[in-house]
Formats: sequence, C-alpha cells, structure tokens
Amino acid sequence: MLNYLFFSVLSFGIIIFAVNKAIDYYSFNTIQKQMMEKADLSELSFREVLAQHRSSSGEPQTKEIVKLALEKLKASGKEVRIYDSSKQLLGLAVDGIIINDGKPLIFDKNIEKALSGSYAYTVTEDHLLYFATPIQDQFYENAYVYEFVEDISYFYAIMDQIRYILFVGAGGFIILITLSSLWIARNTTKPIKLLLGAAQSFSKQEFRRVQLNRKDELGMLADGLDSMGRQLHDYIQYQKKFVSNVSHELKTPLAAIRGFSQYLVEGETENKELQKIYAHLLQESDRLTRLINELLLLSRFDKAGSNELEVEKTEMNELIQEVTMNMGAKAKDKGIEIKVSQAEEEPDDEGTTRVYANVNPMLMSHAIANLVDNAIKYSGSSSLIELKLEHTPSEVVIRIRDQGIGIAGDELERVQERFYRAKNASTANGSGLGLSICKEIVERFNGYIDIESQLGKGTTVTIVLPRA
Repeated sequence: MLNYLFFSVLSFGIIIFAVNKAIDYYSFNTIQKQMMEKADLSELSFREVLAQHRSSSGEPQTKEIVKLALEKLKASGKEVRIYDSSKQLLGLAVDGIIINDGKPLIFDKNIEKALSGSYAYTVTEDHLLYFATPIQDQFYENAYVYEFVEDISYFYAIMDQIRYILFVGAGGFIILITLSSLWIARNTTKPIKLLLGAAQSFSKQEFRRVQLNRKDELGMLADGLDSMGRQLHDYIQYQKKFVSNVSHELKTPLAAIRGFSQYLVEGETENKELQKIYAHLLQESDRLTRLINELLLLSRFDKAGSNELEVEKTEMNELIQEVTMNMGAKAKDKGIEIKVSQAEEEPDDEGTTRVYANVNPMLMSHAIANLVDNAIKYSGSSSLIELKLEHTPSEVVIRIRDQGIGIAGDELERVQERFYRAKNASTANGSGLGLSICKEIVERFNGYIDIESQLGKGTTVTIVLPRA
C-alpha cells in the first residue's frame, strides 16, 4: 500500500509539473502570436502613412511620417516608439500621449534584430513586453522600427494562480489518496486532461468553453482558463474585425490608385525610367488588391458558420479538370506541364468516373487553383505538376505534386499560418495567405490538408475530404 501510495503521489506530481509547463508554454505562445498579429496590423497602418506622405522627389518626409504614425498608433500600446535605420529614437508616445523629450528604456538588441528583418521582443522583470517589428519603405528596405510596450502582468498573474491551484490540488490529493486512491484517480485524471486539452487548443487559437461542475481547486483552475480563453477570443475577434474593416475601406482608394497607375503606364511612351516607376506602382497596386481580396475572404470565413456556406454534392473529377483548364495558360507560359490522373472507379452507365464530395464548388475550385498556382510559381521551367484524384470508401484524396524549390522541414507546420511565408519564398510574389485560405476552405467541409516537402526536390500537398 505504501509503495502504491508513493507511486501515485509521484505520478500525480509529474502530471502537475507537465500541466504547469504545458500551460506556461502554450499560453505564452498564444500571447506571442497575438503580439505578432498586432505588430502586423500596426505595420499596415504605418505603411499606409508611408505611402501617403512622400515628397515630390520620392523621398519620405521623415518628421511628418513619424508624427502622423504616432498619432495613428499612439494608443496601440502602453508605450509606442519609432526608430530609424541608425537606431535613433524618432518618436515616443506613453499612455496615448506623445512625448517629445522622453528618454525611455531601450533594448538595442531588439532594434538590431528588427532592422535585420525579424520580430524581436524582450520581457522585463516587471512583466513589460517590448515588441519591435521592421517597417519597410517603398524600396523594401528596413527604414524604420516600430516598437510597442505591453503590460502582460495579467498573464503572469493567471500563471501564478494556476500554479497555486495546482499545488493546493496536489496537497489535497496526497491527503485524500490515503482514504481512497482509486476514487481520487478516477475524479482527477479526466479534469486534468480536459484542462491540458484546453490549454493546447488555446495555443492554436481554438477557443472553447472550459466547464467543470466542481467547486474544488480544479474547478477554480477551469474557471481561470475559461476566463482567459474568453478574453483572448474577444481580443482576436476584435483584430479580425479590424482587418476586415480596413480591407473594405482600402478597396476604393486602391481601385483609384490602380486606375491612375494604368493611365500613367499607358500614357508614358518617352521616358523609360518613368514608365518603369509607373509599372512598378501598377504591380504593387495589383499585389495590394490581391492581398485585400484574400483578407476579405478570410474575414468571410471568420464571420460565417459552417451551415452558412452553400454546399452541394460535387463530382471531383470534373472540378479538377475545370481548374486544370483554367490554370493551363499560366503553366504553358512558364513551360510547365500539368498532368491530371483521374480516380480509378467502376464506370457508370455513361462510361465515366464519378467521385463525389459535399463541398461548395466555387470555394473548392479556389482552394485547388491556389495550390496549383503555388506549384507553378515555385517550380522551374520544363518541370511537371501532377494532380491525382484517389478515393477510399469514405474519403476523397487530391494530391498536387510539383518539382519546385520545396519547403524546409522546420517550416512545414507554419506555412499554413496566416501571413507566414517560408524563407525561400521570396522567389515569387505572395502575401502568405494562400495556404491559410486553402486550409480554412477545406476544414469548412470537414477535411484537412497535409504537406510533404524536401528542399530542392518539390512539394506534395494532399487534400482529404469526406466522400459523399
């Protein structure tokens, strides 16, 4: 009995330690992702200021830019700073008030890392997070660094409460196990698994209610996690709404910019340098238009429930053939061959192969076309792209295999995140939203996407859907 008691206490201590570490890791990972998304939104606002305030010679008006950027972003953090490429502090706002002669605490390594093109952050002992992100000018050079300060003491307070509850629960368990170890094991293991699963779900931004009909320490822990999850969910929804609103507002001015750019390109026939500048402006307008359209599509997914999308029984061979036909011209221009292999199935009365899935044809076509377009963009000339449709009694499997540049193994899990682009993806234009949109579409129809890749050897993207 003593050996069993010792083993049970030791096992429970290990579980408490694992849960504590998992909550720490996944919760802070979620906070980090939110800071990155917040930095991305602020960068969009900053770049909008850059785009609107350049002198007639094309040089940015630094003082005016910093002033307007601070006015626009001063409320985005406890402190907001703007530095130039030489690490000089150009502007400072504290608690929404612009400070002209402030001397704040500056972390040089944060600024240096941001100027190299990466996110950088430091957490101080008083639980202040200093988060820096680079701001590129029209020449894609890191001309500024935007840094904001967030007070994340609430996060540590929640973690301390969780640790306290865990230790109290452990002490209570040791006392109660002497009376009934089996009863304690049966009533403790299940809630802990639920809490661990909730923490892991939070790290993936999948927020759900955490409810335990208990009044003990685990019930308190569940209430704490539930409260944290609701707060993070509300914060993310606010960010998504902000992105949607900004995207809608940008459509009209971007259409005007593109129209004027097209007019300038077609009207300038003498000065080749001006023509190049106008053509670049037109290209950037198109890129921003595509980005906004993708953001609006993601916003539609964020707002719509699964039952709000029109779904119909769709023959997948015909859908793939249609996508291939539409993408054929782009592949041909690059000297790439697209080969389609239909599913093997007993022919019906008309002698054709039929494999069905319940999807929205337009959205599923968009997802497959997006994957084929990626394969074309990141493949060399005279290469082959294979589309193969397979099936089982319960699933429809679509494989898209290319012979392109491939993706590093440590980046495979992240390439489906919003705005994430692989390190070697600079060979082609993109927004980092394509795979994220494909993932959203496929998951709305109860499917999933799997990616296999090797650098320099190509990538295989597999879409798996329930068969109708």
